[in-house]
Amino acid sequence: MLFAVVALIALLVLMIGWGKVPPFVAFLLTALAAAFCFGMPLDQVVKSMEKGVGDMLGGLTAIICLGAMFGRSIADSGAAQSIARTLIGAVGLRFILLAMALTGLIVGIPLFYSVGFVVMVPLILTIARRAELPPVYVGLPLLCGLSVAHGFLPPHPSPAALVALFGADTGLTLGYGLIVSVAALAIGGPLLAQALKRFNAVPQALADAEASLVIVETPDEATPGAWNSFTTALLPVVMIAATTALVFALHGPSQARTVITFVGQPAVVLTLSLIYATFSLGVLRGQPFVGQMNRYADALKDVAGILLILAGAGALKQIFVDGGISAALGGWLGALPLHPLVLGWLIAMVIRVALGSATIAGLTAAGLIQPLMAATHVDPNLMVLAIGAGSLMFSHVNDPGFWLFKTYFGLTLKETLLSWTVMESLVGVVGLICVLGLSLVV
Repeated sequence: MLFAVVALIALLVLMIGWGKVPPFVAFLLTALAAAFCFGMPLDQVVKSMEKGVGDMLGGLTAIICLGAMFGRSIADSGAAQSIARTLIGAVGLRFILLAMALTGLIVGIPLFYSVGFVVMVPLILTIARRAELPPVYVGLPLLCGLSVAHGFLPPHPSPAALVALFGADTGLTLGYGLIVSVAALAIGGPLLAQALKRFNAVPQALADAEASLVIVETPDEATPGAWNSFTTALLPVVMIAATTALVFALHGPSQARTVITFVGQPAVVLTLSLIYATFSLGVLRGQPFVGQMNRYADALKDVAGILLILAGAGALKQIFVDGGISAALGGWLGALPLHPLVLGWLIAMVIRVALGSATIAGLTAAGLIQPLMAATHVDPNLMVLAIGAGSLMFSHVNDPGFWLFKTYFGLTLKETLLSWTVMESLVGVVGLICVLGLSLVV
């Protein structure tokens, strides 16, 4: 059975990595292959796959779609740039790396990674040019902040999906994730940037004025105020943290506890945050309401691919469960002389190296490690973070983020490996160390 499972994962990797099969289709084909390989009754195969898709998307579709719309409001309004300018103005050039790292983490909470990257690059290049500093030195801490938010913090797709799969608590995962994120960001951001100050390449966006990568930075007067920007961007985090703390403080069932628990649900938090952002960053600043709704519609188109990946991963996971594969796999994994958190991290890392996608790596690893969770009683919140850390490891030439960084910053392949790849790997390793440390005290 173990050989068959390895062969199925290899099939998935080959279809996505070599054959360029869309991930959704690749997951479905692998699920069918698994069902036939392990002798599932034919009349149960489709029902099982449908159940997996429904279970996976049932609680996540609203979260991811609302998150995408909320992130678009932060990006299009210029709030992200306002946050960056405020932090840099507060600390000055002496602590610019710290300001950039904090900017990346704060902006990375509401924004999907690719959106945050494109939105913040013009500001990075502007600051680097004005301060006469190498763009990689200035930009790496900010991009590291975006990366740790993407890997560790709900409501980003992979952490949110893992929270649902493992039955973790969003508030606790977010709290632990912030601790891990700050530690990983300090090492992979400002500290690594100090070692890379010699990388003084000329970004393509500056070298070629005709390049398609040229992006116009939003003027200062067109961006919302600092207080408005910070309040809106951090509202989901504050609400989740506050409601989690209040639920713990209120002992025993009560009407107040029920209401607070309801308000603290991620979908409710993001709905309220989106309504607030629509007015604070839009309507009250003279932006047409209809124009904002059109931008939200565009944001929903951007997450279609993510939702399909989640659906495919859910189908494969359910075939593993209903076919008895998960139970057998859980027994085998439990016999390995590795801590479950390390094992989850390792599986996610291997798939990340093979496929390049952190989201696919996290979801696939979760489906494999899930049967081990009940047997070992490992903290599900920490398993979410361990798999998230593994899914960030060793980004290289099969990761679109690798090429974005190389192209935007005008680096050679070797320089990109020594900067971007090392940064992602440091975040993954430090993340695992922090998770293991937390497991000793929680």
